[in-house]
Amino acid sequence: MAMTMKAEGMEEISRMLNQMEGHAEGVAAGGLYEGAGVMADAINEGAKTIKADKFHYAVFPGATTRLPSQEEKEIVLAAGAGIAKFNKDGTEVDTSVGFSNAGYAELKGKMVPIPKIVNAINSGTSFMAKQPFVRKAVSKATPKAIEQMQRYIEAELEKIGKGYTASMKD
Repeated sequence: MAMTMKAEGMEEISRMLNQMEGHAEGVAAGGLYEGAGVMADAINEGAKTIKADKFHYAVFPGATTRLPSQEEKEIVLAAGAGIAKFNKDGTEVDTSVGFSNAGYAELKGKMVPIPKIVNAINSGTSFMAKQPFVRKAVSKATPKAIEQMQRYIEAELEKIGKGYTASMKD
């Protein structure tokens, strides 16, 4: 059985979709920024949980590893996790959250890259016990970050839709 369908208003819908497409990258970037902020906050909170001790070398009998020193913990807390510059590729927007560009800090009279200190604490070394505070923070914060991103994107798309609907009435 052959059927026909007649649709009216398709031009308006097409214009609305084109308008939304024009705003898509900005909305996606805004949502990503919101989610990255949640993630950075969680990582910084996780850094507060690092167990630290007075510095000592892990050489005495029975000790194969040590905890980070109070100085190392303070360096990580002072640096704080940051949000990298966004990479925009037409259809995609991405960023990273962490300590990659945190710079250097003085530790025991030497300038040491902060990411090296963070990685030693987070992943452990042959002389330092690992404390995966970044992984734990990311696992815990991922659902919150996604929820925040969705809220932001939905609110922005609704604003765009309302703006379009208002312009249709004029």
